[in-house]
Amino acid sequence: MKDLKKYIAEFIGTLVLVLFACGTAVVVKCSNDNPGGYLMTALSFGLVIVAMAYSIGNISGCHINPAVSIAMLVSGKMSVRDFVGYVVAQFAGAIAGAALLMAFVGKDSGLGANGLYNGSVLASLAIEVVLTFVFVLAILGVTSRAENSNVAGLVIGLTLTLVHIFGIYFTGTSVNPARSFGPAIFAGGAALANVWVFIVAPLVGGVLAALVYKFLDSEKK
Repeated sequence: MKDLKKYIAEFIGTLVLVLFACGTAVVVKCSNDNPGGYLMTALSFGLVIVAMAYSIGNISGCHINPAVSIAMLVSGKMSVRDFVGYVVAQFAGAIAGAALLMAFVGKDSGLGANGLYNGSVLASLAIEVVLTFVFVLAILGVTSRAENSNVAGLVIGLTLTLVHIFGIYFTGTSVNPARSFGPAIFAGGAALANVWVFIVAPLVGGVLAALVYKFLDSEKK
């Protein structure tokens, strides 16, 4: 039952992330030509993390992102069983969130799906690896000390805002395979054809962040 509650929490958190954050991108018409919408979208992603961290964080840790979960797996902070359960719950939550969003705004809105930077797979992969690396490294750092628990959600949310402010211009910012997959399967077309980029790159970035943080922190132990 305890495991089930964690998975349900991850499902809810990822659903909220896709519905509210990707939904904000749609309703404020986020684009490089609309600075206000650009900033509101970045803030929305960060604020969702803050809200979820302080609501479900004590239940599941509020990963709501397979890239975070794989970093925790590599770091030895979660079991393979939990990793699988979390990822399934996260993808299911993202699909449910995207379905709700589509019911509200329609498929033609794009649903906040990610896109390749200048049509380049290689550039998009590199950008997403870097963005995810920075995001997950911050998570590993702030959650590694118990005394940071009161501010961890705020730090993580602000870091996600930061990577969105920089990354939206390039790919729309994924750093989260589930967040990308949910909207893509309903948007279809190029979004679905290229979604593998936004699944692979964040996972690679998460693993790299875990390995680098483990190396940096090992001298202190």
